[in-house]
This record gives sequence, structure tokens and C-alpha cells, in this order.
Amino acid sequence: MRQTYEVIGGPAVGRASLPLLRLTLKSMELDGVYIPHDDEYQNEYLPACYERLAWATGFTGSAGAAFVFQKTAIIFIDGRYTLQVKNQIPPKMFEVADLVDLGPFGWLAKQTNLSGQKIAYDPKVISPDALDKLVDAAKKAGAVLVAAETSPVDAAWADRPSEPTAHVVPHDIAYAGESSSSKRARLGKAMQDAKIDAAVITSPASIAWLFNVRGGDVSRTPLPLGRAFLYADGQAEIFLAPGKVGAELGAHLGNEVSLRSANELERRMAKLQGKRVSVDPGMASSWFFTALNKAGAEVVRQQDPVMLPRAKKNAVEVEGARKAHRRDGAALSRFLRWFEENGQTGEVTEIDAARKVEEFREQTGELQDLSFNAISSAGPNGAINHYRPDTQTNRKLERGTLFLLDSGGQYLDGTTDVTRTMAVGDPTEEMKERNTRVLKGHIALSRVRYPKGTTGSQLDVLARMALWEAGLDYDHGTGHGVGSYLGVHEGPHRISKVGNTVALEPGMIVSNEPGYYKANDYGIRIENLQVVTEAKPINGGERDMLGFETLTLAPLDRRLILPGLLTEQEWIWLDRYHARVLSEVGPLLSEEDRAWLAEACKPL
Repeated sequence: MRQTYEVIGGPAVGRASLPLLRLTLKSMELDGVYIPHDDEYQNEYLPACYERLAWATGFTGSAGAAFVFQKTAIIFIDGRYTLQVKNQIPPKMFEVADLVDLGPFGWLAKQTNLSGQKIAYDPKVISPDALDKLVDAAKKAGAVLVAAETSPVDAAWADRPSEPTAHVVPHDIAYAGESSSSKRARLGKAMQDAKIDAAVITSPASIAWLFNVRGGDVSRTPLPLGRAFLYADGQAEIFLAPGKVGAELGAHLGNEVSLRSANELERRMAKLQGKRVSVDPGMASSWFFTALNKAGAEVVRQQDPVMLPRAKKNAVEVEGARKAHRRDGAALSRFLRWFEENGQTGEVTEIDAARKVEEFREQTGELQDLSFNAISSAGPNGAINHYRPDTQTNRKLERGTLFLLDSGGQYLDGTTDVTRTMAVGDPTEEMKERNTRVLKGHIALSRVRYPKGTTGSQLDVLARMALWEAGLDYDHGTGHGVGSYLGVHEGPHRISKVGNTVALEPGMIVSNEPGYYKANDYGIRIENLQVVTEAKPINGGERDMLGFETLTLAPLDRRLILPGLLTEQEWIWLDRYHARVLSEVGPLLSEEDRAWLAEACKPL
């Protein structure tokens, strides 16, 4: 469970791997290979055996791609990793390009020296849409694409870690709130109505939710790596490596679910001949589409039928989230008191702080894992949106700066994700003003009432308006979905400038996290999780309305708030929020911690 802060990958890895990969390409009669960060399961956090990009290049960021040829190599990264890539990529061995503006396919299409060259790709890790773009780019460059049965990276990676085989375990209905048979019958009925015979489920999160199971194959997320077929009559087949299956799993799954070995997957696809089979092109690799077409199935490109029901938490899951956030809020309040007493000395480091908040969560006795590696960022590191400390970048929390901590935990009854920004020493007036504008956006998004059918992208402006009034903004989304003892990032809903057609519905949990980042100086973010609820009727109103209930319970740093910038309604919200924090979290604390919390939650 403990977070590791050692630098993994880096120039030494890239220098050792690149010659081996080029020798392998030569032996396979290939000129180059395309290496995305994605794995076979579209995981956010990759098991070690799927960290192909990191092995080949030394770069360990969570997004990226590379092309490797015999004499050249290029890696594509986004703006989050500009500094990291310089530290990790071997000098002069890789060209670095932008992942967003140009991207690997845009780069490939512009190459004039690749005519006739054979470029390998792994069909099990590339989506059909991405493959279409790769095919088009290769055609423009005159290159020949080769679907490799064995990835050249896997062939070259002699000491590649074994695939994970953590046991898949039942997730008690006391936490799930609905039996697997009920879920399967409900989804099967929807499939019947849509004239779909079967759905191929490739997302580990969907498998975990559908069958009320959890696993331990993926860091920070209790996922079982597997596949499943769901049929319109509610029956199903689940494909797992035999080493994952314990004695209790078969009895838990019941007679309507056939438990099969993972190596039976392709053979069983042949049984889908003549069936209308849905597959999600956003979650499944191109390999599935090729295999189903070969089997003679009628393939329907459609969103994973589990995704939306999984996002709409039932009453038991919502109540579990409330309990998890009270528990987590108590741990975070204990940390904030510790920070007030120790973090102001100038001697505490980012790693010290991250370890301390993890320690307080562990002391709840109910922490299963972190929900992600903490973003513990001091001073200028806070201006890097998704910075995570390691032994090379670790900074002390210096007085006169800001400290941003984004962290969370995995509990059986819920997943948490919370960000607080704290002053170290005396903050400047600019810091207070920018923080207060972020707070105003956060409050606006927590207070809003909106008609049913509204999407997150239609609400995003509320979180930015106070910043826009000062000519400021932030370059990340405002809110992401969160699972129920599942992924800390979950679709299909979100709050973002980027258009989204998925309406917010009761039971959906979403983050509220506006921010502000001053390059090379400091970062500010305020993040609570909130659940979509039915809103009380408005007198004279004509539409059914929805709103948000805040789940996260932890005090905000009052030293960073300029009361004069807040409206009366914003004052009221803040005071009521702090009163609720004290009321719900206070009873879980010791007398000393409760006294500190009472002071931190005093009315503004």
C-alpha cells in the first residue's frame, strides 16, 4: 500500500532498452514500432508488466506514445510532463514532441523518408479509432503497417514482470447495494429492447461492478483483469486467469455465470457467429473487432452497457460514500492539524507530508489502498497540475509559499479524492486573492441548481467565472466521475470545457476542483467530491431540478480567504460547510484534534 517515491525508469532504462528493441526489430524484419502508453485493458494505472513505454524509453508519465526506428526515435508527451521528460529521457536518444498539437499520427503523416518501411503495432493495445488514424498516417508516409502477433517490446523485454494474478474476491452486497443477478437481468432487458444478443465487456471496472467482485491487479484501483460476455437473458461468461480464481468465487457468481479461463476467450468468440454483439470502441482494442468479424458476428459499436449504470450510484453506494468521506475527513483533519504544527518549520518535505497523510488514513483501520499516488507539491511544483514528488524533485515546504495536497483513499464503502491548498508562513495578497477566486468558483458549482438533462460541460463556466473576471483560467477539467470502491476517475460524465453529451443524473459522483497555477511560483486547487441529487422544488418553478450534495468533509485554510471578495451567499455557504465538517467529523476525533477542528471551522 505504501507509496513509492524512488525514480522508476529514467535515462539508464532507456539506454539499456533501446539497443535491445532495435535488435529485436531487426530479427523480426521490421523497421520500426509504434508504442502507446495504453495497455490491453485501457487502465489508468498500469500493472508493471504493461509499462511498455516506460521500459522502452525511461519515461514514466501516465500519457504518451513513441515511435522507435533503427536510427531515430521520438516520444510524444503533453504539457504536464515537460520537465519530467527532460529528467527521464536519455539525452540525444529521443526527440521530444507534443502529444496534443501534433501527436504521433500527425508526425507520421508528415514523414517523407519512410516509404516502404514496415512499422509494427500491437492490435491488443490500440483502439479501432486510433488504428484508423494510424493507418491513414502510414498511408500518407508511404509506410507499411504490420499487426504484430507478439509485440516487439514484449519480445525484447527479457525480464518483463509476470502478469498479476491477485485473487478475484466477492464484493459484499452490503457495499454494492444490488445483486449481480439483478444487475445482469436489468442490463439484459435493455439489451433485448435494443435487439442486442450479447455484449463483450472489456473494462475491468465494468466487470468488477457487474459481477460484484473486486481484485488486486492494478495499483490504486481494486480491479480484476479479465473479460466477460453478457447475454440478453442475463446470463454471462467471465474469463479470468486460473490463478485469480479462489474457492469462494464460483459460489458467489452462481449458476447463471460460466467461469472460464482467459485463454478460452478467442475460442468462445466463435460461438457468437450470427449474433448481434455490442463492443465499446472507446474501451476495447481493435483486436476484439477483428476477432468478432472473423467469427461472423454482427458487430455493433456501442458504449459499454455497464458504464452508465455503474456511474449512477444506488442508495447503498451513496450512503457508503458518505461514511467513507466522514472517515477520510477525520484522517485529513488530523493531517491538517499536524501540518499546522509541523509544516510551517521549513524542514518538512513534500514526501514527508504525503507519507504523513497516508499514515493518518492507515490509522482508520479501514484503508484498503490509496486511490492514487498523492500530488504533494510545494511552491513552484504546485504549478505543475499533476506533479508527484520523487527523490529527485522532492522540495521542502518553505515559508512564504503555498502547499497543494491532492490525495485520496480506497475504502470498501467508497473512494475519496480531495485537494486542499495551505499557506506556509504568511501568504501574499495575490495568493489570497487568487485562492478566493478559486473558492468562489468552487462554491458556485456546489450551490447550483439545474434542470434535468443538463451536462457537466454546461456547468463548467460557473467554476471559472470569478477567475475569468480577473483574466485568469486553468487548463484542466473541473470535474471527473468517481467510482464506488473502484476508479478515482470514472466516466462517462464529467465537468469540463470539452463538450460532453452525458447528462448528470442522480447518484453520479463528480469532483468539483477549480484551480489556478502561476508558473514557477505556486498552484491552488480546491477539490471536494459531490453527488448529484434531486433538488427541492422551487416555488413557481416549471422544471424538475437537480443539485449537488457535498461529500468531502475537511476545513479550508482561512488564511487564504479574502472575506471582502465573497458575497453574502458565499459567506453563508462557507460557514455552513465548516459547521457541517465540525458536526460530522468532530465526533470521530480525539479531544485535542476536535478542539483544533473547532478553531479551524469557526464562522468567517
